[in-house]
Amino acid sequence: MTHRPFDYIEDVRDDESRPTRPRLRHRASRSLRWLWTELTSMRTALLLLLLLALASIPGSLVPQRSADPNGVVQYSENNPELAEILDTLQVFDSYTSFWFSSIYLLLFISLIGCLVPRIRHHWKALRAAPPRAPARFARMPSSSTAHLTGVPLEDAAKAAESVLKRGRYRIATEVSGGTVSVAAERGYVRETGNLVFHLSLVGVLVAVALGGGLAYTGQRVLVEGEGFANTLSAYDSFNPGRFFDPSQLQPFSLTLEDLDVTYENENLNAIGQPLDFTATVTTGWQDRPDTDPGQVRVNEPLKVAGSDIFLLGNGYAPRVTVTSPDGEVVLSENVPFLPQDAFLTSLGVIKIPDGLPQQVGMIGFFYPSQDVGDSGAYFSNHPDLLDPVLTLNVFVGDLGLEEGIPRSVYALDTAGMEQLTGGKSGTASVELAPGESAELPNGLGTVSLDEVKRFASFDVSFDPGQNWVLLFSILIVAGLLASLMIPRRRLWVRLTQTSDGVRAEYAGLSRGDDPGLDQAVEALRSSHCDSIRGLGGESVMPPPPSIS
Repeated sequence: MTHRPFDYIEDVRDDESRPTRPRLRHRASRSLRWLWTELTSMRTALLLLLLLALASIPGSLVPQRSADPNGVVQYSENNPELAEILDTLQVFDSYTSFWFSSIYLLLFISLIGCLVPRIRHHWKALRAAPPRAPARFARMPSSSTAHLTGVPLEDAAKAAESVLKRGRYRIATEVSGGTVSVAAERGYVRETGNLVFHLSLVGVLVAVALGGGLAYTGQRVLVEGEGFANTLSAYDSFNPGRFFDPSQLQPFSLTLEDLDVTYENENLNAIGQPLDFTATVTTGWQDRPDTDPGQVRVNEPLKVAGSDIFLLGNGYAPRVTVTSPDGEVVLSENVPFLPQDAFLTSLGVIKIPDGLPQQVGMIGFFYPSQDVGDSGAYFSNHPDLLDPVLTLNVFVGDLGLEEGIPRSVYALDTAGMEQLTGGKSGTASVELAPGESAELPNGLGTVSLDEVKRFASFDVSFDPGQNWVLLFSILIVAGLLASLMIPRRRLWVRLTQTSDGVRAEYAGLSRGDDPGLDQAVEALRSSHCDSIRGLGGESVMPPPPSIS
């Protein structure tokens, strides 16, 4: 049998006369009210905060397009099927994905909805008088008594007020016949700190959201002696925020003067391990002839015009010159080679679409310190330039540069090309040391290795929200410490006129665990009695309770 509520009223009207629409509207509003109550509860806010932390995990496990676009490409090549699923789920853009944004927005709404009524209630509590003294002090967690003589009731009350004010309590005095009650309260900073903690958490969310929307990161590879200006076209890759505007780019320039790398050469178990990377740079400003020197090291970025410049990677950039059969230089540049192992055996690609009888592509392997394995294959036994050698596999054919499809400068599609040197061509790879030159096969011209410079990969990051995040983080810690360390405490003093003096009663109550409450009540009684003696009166305190 179904039990109806006590206030249920049977509707005796027929079905046609029943107001179904208002009932549905009432039911819908009640459901919305319940959803809002659940969303704005502290329990839901903590759950959403935990979900946000869990949602951040994929961003640390999988490369992100905003920070490592090349890593995303490499991950997709290594795991094509899994990468397609992850891309559909926006895992490569975790922090701007629909699921992360949904949790972020719900957490923001939950915190705001939770804090607004708490702030209103706290404001009213700050302006309200301390609660009146309880009827029976003996029922309080901590209480004590004393007998005062030689002092009027009014003076005893003023002494109690003075003691409590010195303890930074808010007080309220109530007089009823021959009884004076002084109520005191302090510790509102505890709730204030709690609110500051949660408001600062909201501030962090806002700063991260707006800062991420206005932020940008750009990557640029520079060879020693090269520089670039802070413009969109100057970056090798650029990842703007959702609200980015090109006018945010400050007009500064950066030049790599020298890249110094220190390797371990004494410890036999760690020969060749890098010890330090130092990029010496100069920065300039638009319409200013002077430049400022600076250094960029690993985890020690250089700050320029509000942007942080990080050192991401480094390698070698051999300067290769290619000359046509007529003696005309068709290419002469430093080509960055990508390191393939810890000893910087590096891979690079050279493309020559014009100037030679045929389009030529070369896949090069650079060995900073060449050595030969048992199989006859070359490798590098040290990352420093001890015995540098460059080998080139030469291909001829269509480079695919006229098809309108973007091609990576670090990759060469050899599917439709003929290999002339190296591999199964039957002809040895072109081998060059610094200062040497060699003839290209089929009379295509000559190629030379002029010198070897280092290159550095820089990341320029601009985030206007990071200072705000730091400020709110400091406030979070301060608010948390205040909410944990400052007790919320209420004290009362009741003074009753008797035939032989004044009976003084003291009691205390804390909100939450307060191990110092007994000491606070005892200190109040002791200080009050000392004040009474200072006024020429006497105080008699009862002996402490016996311990059986």
